[in-house]
Amino acid sequence: MTNRIAILCSGQAGQHAGMFDLIREDEHASRLLQAWQLEELCAYPLHEILSSEQLLFSNPIAQPLVVAAQLAAWEIIRSLISRPVITAGYSIGELASWSVAGAIAPDKVIRLAAMRAQLLQACIAPGQPQLMLAISLSHAVTKMADIESLLHAHGFYIAIEVAEDAVISGGLLAHADALEKAVTAAGGKVTRLPIEIASHTPWMKAAVPAFEMAVQESGMSAPHFPVLAGISGARLHDKNAAATALSRQLAEPIRWQAVMDSVHEAGATMVIELGPGAALSKMLKTRYPHMQCRSISEFKALSGLKRWLQQAEE
Repeated sequence: MTNRIAILCSGQAGQHAGMFDLIREDEHASRLLQAWQLEELCAYPLHEILSSEQLLFSNPIAQPLVVAAQLAAWEIIRSLISRPVITAGYSIGELASWSVAGAIAPDKVIRLAAMRAQLLQACIAPGQPQLMLAISLSHAVTKMADIESLLHAHGFYIAIEVAEDAVISGGLLAHADALEKAVTAAGGKVTRLPIEIASHTPWMKAAVPAFEMAVQESGMSAPHFPVLAGISGARLHDKNAAATALSRQLAEPIRWQAVMDSVHEAGATMVIELGPGAALSKMLKTRYPHMQCRSISEFKALSGLKRWLQQAEE
């Protein structure tokens, strides 16, 4: 029986020095990486970026880099699997998911990713650096409204609803210590993420109109299969929905639980995460254990990935 496949596109934070190693084993994908002119967009040679953690996690570089890695991986596997029933992306990955669905050419979406990063970067006021925190809640903080009140008291907002007891939040670096103490005192746990921008929060409102216009003017077409909106989990079927969904998510929280539930409701039996990283496939496997969920980044060699895909499709 043929699997019903869903494709997931990762967000930032999973970058690593070897994130292109598997991709470069494929001659076609390797040529595409060169044709997409990543070095021009990122303003650094790729080998220099991959050898520097500072560059690798710099927002203007990370966003086009992550999208390029995903779309190169998609070029490798698209001919090896059945047509997906749905696709979704986490944060910047949502932009990549529209290209996976055939609505926009990879080179155009990579340039949109670079523009997106610059627009978000411009929302950071001089002398007021931002950051994102992963927060695990405690039994004492059982409602999302409780954590929202705690965050707002320190100038932070929910950026991503990861699970019933976990969120990603964004705000100013200057207020992070006080928030960490408050969350810890309430029995929760805080982890600082290598993302220096408060994405998906009101701090990014100024970027929304310009990015919406950029998506509208990008030549987006209707997707070949539905794309899930990060802000709601809704299935999107037409090009006009892309500009609204992709721009609103810059300053509104991602409802990732709703997205995972929509993947399940689409009847997906096999989920492939394009990476870098494997966080999305692990979260989905935890929520829906019956699904086959794997990330491309789990494989050490292209031959192993292809073997798994062929066996899964038999």
